[in-house]
Amino acid sequence: MITVLIVDDSLTTREYLRHIITSVPDLAIAGEANNGKEALALAESTKPDVIIMDIQMPGMNGYEATRAIMEKCPTPIIIHSTLVAPGQTENIFKAMKAGAVAVAQKPPGIGHPDAPLLIEKLLRTVRLMSEIKVIRLFKKKTKSLSPAPIEAQAVKQNTPSTGIIAIGASTGGPPIIQGILDNLEKNFSIPIIIVQHIASGFLDGMVEWLSKTTPLPLKIIKTGEPISGGQVYFAPENDYVDITASRTFLLTKINHKENLKRPISHLFSSVANVYKNTGVGVLLTGMGNDGVSGLKEMKAQGAMTLVQDKDSAIVFGMPGEAIKVKAETYVLTPEDITAYLNKISRNAPWDALA
Repeated sequence: MITVLIVDDSLTTREYLRHIITSVPDLAIAGEANNGKEALALAESTKPDVIIMDIQMPGMNGYEATRAIMEKCPTPIIIHSTLVAPGQTENIFKAMKAGAVAVAQKPPGIGHPDAPLLIEKLLRTVRLMSEIKVIRLFKKKTKSLSPAPIEAQAVKQNTPSTGIIAIGASTGGPPIIQGILDNLEKNFSIPIIIVQHIASGFLDGMVEWLSKTTPLPLKIIKTGEPISGGQVYFAPENDYVDITASRTFLLTKINHKENLKRPISHLFSSVANVYKNTGVGVLLTGMGNDGVSGLKEMKAQGAMTLVQDKDSAIVFGMPGEAIKVKAETYVLTPEDITAYLNKISRNAPWDALA
């Protein structure tokens, strides 16, 4: 049985959510709160599997409550609000930065033509998020984990020139990607390709959100486009990304009937085939194991492979699976990943490799 804590200052909304949750046999109500302060107390006392959290509430709002819960009693939190429609980018990613693992629009009332679809989507999200094990956020930073000092071993000792950087992320990824991109140097010279698992309709908003603070140009990949240094590329939501021998992009539609869709591993594998030991693979927070097999291929080709550390990953699924199969060269904090990327950019200007 999956237990759910409902947090919303509207009695009508709480009653509607209670009706939705109790209408299926595998979900149950752990409790209800009408503000963030009550939510924090109930999260600590009832230890629900999932929390459905509103944003606009008196006193402690949903962002503040999410952050407080992720500090004291980490629990998968779904932000559930009229403020998280696909076009409302700032609210969506502000919620993720606070520690929410998913966002969901409030379903309209019973009888509305969109209600069944949004209700089913909410139930599916609750079930899926209940399976993840989240970590305590915003705690004191710990020393990064790495086999040896980065500067001595990874940069100074026979490190090949870097031709491309491929980054994969899933649950909890957007704020980590933001932190990495925001701290890259303005003259960063190496192309970066990012695959972020994200719901359909949200990628444009994420790129727009990131562009407000990131010094590098950002764009969504198009087939046939040549790869340029100092550019950050994002894989479209519904496509696999391949890199051709002539260093251009080739997009292939993902067959959503596939049982196992692995867009991160697909990209990593393509980088391994084309760039060999001049690629860098970075695997960040996320549930599941996408990226693991591709990262191992990159390492086998001599590429540098970096995995986010457990203390900073909101979900340690993908990084943890990579470590199990020894696909990583280093396990690093996001800050150390950024520092390493800046070092290789300074040591190996990309335009010299073209």
